[in-house]
Amino acid sequence: MSKILVAYFSASGVTAKVATKLATALGAESYEIKPRVAYTAKDLDWQDKESRTSLEMHDPSARPELADTNAPVAAHEIIFLGFPIWWYVAPKIVHTFLEHYDFSGKTIVLFATSGGSGFGKAKADLQQSAPKARFVEGKILNGTWETADLAEWAKSLHIL
Repeated sequence: MSKILVAYFSASGVTAKVATKLATALGAESYEIKPRVAYTAKDLDWQDKESRTSLEMHDPSARPELADTNAPVAAHEIIFLGFPIWWYVAPKIVHTFLEHYDFSGKTIVLFATSGGSGFGKAKADLQQSAPKARFVEGKILNGTWETADLAEWAKSLHIL
């Protein structure tokens, strides 16, 4: 079994595409972080101040429920954690995921997709949910990435 897990949350499928290629590039197991209640297009309307995501992102204590709690975190040393950037941070469900499992001594490499912003405060914000893990701010992986390019990027982090 690979020591690497690619865990990701993808509301619209964009992050899922990158995560799938990354897992292939690394020969890693992958795990999709899913909410118990799936996000609809209306929920994802960031311009609507009453949409589900808007309300979650403006509530520091929001923790959407996970669909399952079977992520194989314990079996891996390095977790590549992917998500879309929402309001310059990770979606709240990523906090739910980090707070549910023991990441003590593990390395978490962040990668994200974004409509235009960088990581913003995502790394600092997520570290609060898994304080005993080592976080590495990886890369915004927008656009089309070839498997070989993703493998080269991961190798350049000097953690594999």
